[in-house]
Amino acid sequence: MALFKKRTAGKPGEWYYCLEHKKVEEGPDCPAKNRFGPYATREEASHAMETARERNLEWETDPRWHDGAGKDGTPEGGKG
Repeated sequence: MALFKKRTAGKPGEWYYCLEHKKVEEGPDCPAKNRFGPYATREEASHAMETARERNLEWETDPRWHDGAGKDGTPEGGKG
């Protein structure tokens, strides 16, 4: 039995999107590894997955992200 319980980081009044439970939560209910946030509002947190998809698309299409790619799109000198 542990003497000290690990506390999750965060403050009440901050909003998070829990990846494990797939829902918006206020405060540090779940471990940081299982959540996106903090967000200023519940509404922002409810769109966390959509925001992540948009950011991933931006990074995937950013020419600076693929600056080491060969002509066929795979990394130079490596296997794709």
